[in-house]
Amino acid sequence: MLCGISSAFAQDNALRLTEKNITKVVKAMTLEEKARLLVGLSYIYNDSSQRHTIPDIEVGAVGYTFPIPRLGIPVTLLTDGPAGVRIPAKRKDDSHTYYATAFPIGTLVASSWDIETARKVGEALGQETLDYNCDLLLGPGMNLHRNPLCGRNFEYFSEDPVLSGTMAGYEVLGIQSKGVGATIKHFVCNNQESYRTQNNSIVSQKALRELYLKNFEIALRICSPWSVMSSYNTLNGQRAMYHKPLLIDWLRGEMGYRGMVVTDWYDYRDPVQQEIGGSDLLQRGVKQQVDDIIKGVKTGKLPMEIVDRNVTHLLEYIVKTPHFKGYRAANQTDLEGHARMAREAAEQGIVMLKNEGTALPLGKGLRIALFGYGSYKGFLAHGTGSGSVNKAYTLNLMQGLEGAGFRLNAELKSLYEDAEADVAVSKSYAERRAQESDVAVVTIRRNAGEGADRWEEPGDWLLSDLERNMLRNISEAFHEQGKKVVAVLNIGGVIETASWSSLVDAIVLPWQPGIEGGNAVASILCGRVNPSGKLPMTFPVAYEDIPSAKNFPNHFHKEAWDKTKKNIGWTRYEEGIMVGYRYFDSFKVPVAYPFGYGLSYTTFAFSNLKVKRQRGGYVASVTVTNTGSRAGREVAQLYVSAPRGSLEKPVRELKAFAKTRELRPGERETLVMKIEAVDLASFDEAANSWVTDAGTYRIEVGASVEDLKVKAEFKVGKPVVKKVPTVI
Repeated sequence: MLCGISSAFAQDNALRLTEKNITKVVKAMTLEEKARLLVGLSYIYNDSSQRHTIPDIEVGAVGYTFPIPRLGIPVTLLTDGPAGVRIPAKRKDDSHTYYATAFPIGTLVASSWDIETARKVGEALGQETLDYNCDLLLGPGMNLHRNPLCGRNFEYFSEDPVLSGTMAGYEVLGIQSKGVGATIKHFVCNNQESYRTQNNSIVSQKALRELYLKNFEIALRICSPWSVMSSYNTLNGQRAMYHKPLLIDWLRGEMGYRGMVVTDWYDYRDPVQQEIGGSDLLQRGVKQQVDDIIKGVKTGKLPMEIVDRNVTHLLEYIVKTPHFKGYRAANQTDLEGHARMAREAAEQGIVMLKNEGTALPLGKGLRIALFGYGSYKGFLAHGTGSGSVNKAYTLNLMQGLEGAGFRLNAELKSLYEDAEADVAVSKSYAERRAQESDVAVVTIRRNAGEGADRWEEPGDWLLSDLERNMLRNISEAFHEQGKKVVAVLNIGGVIETASWSSLVDAIVLPWQPGIEGGNAVASILCGRVNPSGKLPMTFPVAYEDIPSAKNFPNHFHKEAWDKTKKNIGWTRYEEGIMVGYRYFDSFKVPVAYPFGYGLSYTTFAFSNLKVKRQRGGYVASVTVTNTGSRAGREVAQLYVSAPRGSLEKPVRELKAFAKTRELRPGERETLVMKIEAVDLASFDEAANSWVTDAGTYRIEVGASVEDLKVKAEFKVGKPVVKKVPTVI
């Protein structure tokens, strides 16, 4: 028996759920059945009086939907997460150990600027979701990188809505191609982890429309995710998880979304308001929510038509699931094949930030002095929280370099094998290693995750004193002997680089590259793979340069949540639309590395840019030619500058992008990119309208926002105004 449900549930009934009789099944359900379906289940149902485990599905999924056997409604399983299916290593009464694949983090996938890489990662995620008996993956996460100190940025894609929305959309297509569902999250403006369950995000309609909703809008155009997860935070004074203008008027009305809305995991919110406001499945479920829904209907506070509407959304989800279709999971997956795919995805996204004096690629068989705890057992595949993965191994940089044929300094290997963190490296110690080695490679590591933001402190945003001294000593020792120093950044989010980048000859950024990260980084360092990753966000010179810095939680006050205090109870998005490169580019603020930046071992030329009008927008084509001596891939980034008008606009905005196939020296490819007409408009808050100004629009295509190679123009003859019905 499940939580006191009547034995009638076990009896046969002529009415069984199908794709075509959902309305009839809804009518046949009792109020209690409807309430229980709307409230999710945890692994053990959270009812203090009756704690019964769900039979036959003890796979460790993070949540379930309630089964109603008499109507043929099965249980369905929901699992984290965005970087890999989050299953436990052990199950009850089972001696077998279960593993999933840790794929590159979302930021690294976005750094590939390659929709096929996103799709392939999605396909593998979807396959493992299916293979491990689950129905819905709670990912990808796709909140914008408003501030680099958000602890969960590693799960997310970019500071830009076009790049983020596009990569998320294609990852969802990959996931759902395997017959399981994906969830885009967290909807919306969940751009910090501090006070995340209470914080009120105060955001202008213009910034919402042009950035934070645009991100989700683009994904929704590309795919039809089975689920959207509402966020913990309050948005402009109203809880996102029962924000009717957001969840019903915009998402279902303006966007035409037909899937399920699930809340983020929390013990209790007002379930009557949640159901009225547009959340269908309440997670993590508690018995009190069931009781409140029943009471709400009986007292007239919760209309039955709303209950039926939301139950219908759940049943429309359920009939698509593997459990409904009787799929029998293998509970094993192609870990070897998925590891290869994870490595290939990481190789496509690794960014080379610096390469002076041809420090890279490293010559075959070189003797390497490999420094840093992060080079060895401290190498990070992913961040913490729901983005973590129970993986069989993490292949570190030491293993990757040895596998690539490099000889590593034995003294350093011995030092770090016994270490639990980075160790001090004196100048004399570095000099001895320089005498024995041809090149130094130093790994800087950073980790963060769900539930806490990062710190604007040494050891996080800044290098620690130990790291700074280590880099300085190694740099001086190796440079005195005419030898190069390479830094590898095994990090989940942006760190400060401007103050120390001159100490090293090359910087390679693999982020947190998944289970095969060491091999992927080694492939770039040795030149087997030509780096083609590009930054999906800006690296500023200093934290104070970031426009949201003064409106981001200050960790050091140590105060409890207070709804009256800025950055504790509420965060005002005063920077508006000037997030990331939009700000730095428009106000000519120097940066360490610009949006879209990334070096290569070869060179490329852009030519023959053409723009044509077509139904629904414009199509641009550009030819990219490999003008160097090595094979490689290049990203064409298309930015649009709108004519000056009465509305605030950045100098330029990314509107489309495409990546070449691997081009041999002298080979060329013509890339075609579409610009949606709706994406040319700016939002006019006073008129609650999208406005496309008349005038000349300039298109620029190049290798980063600061490296634009070719230009073209087109004209809009008269302004286009589209009023929208919703104020959010």
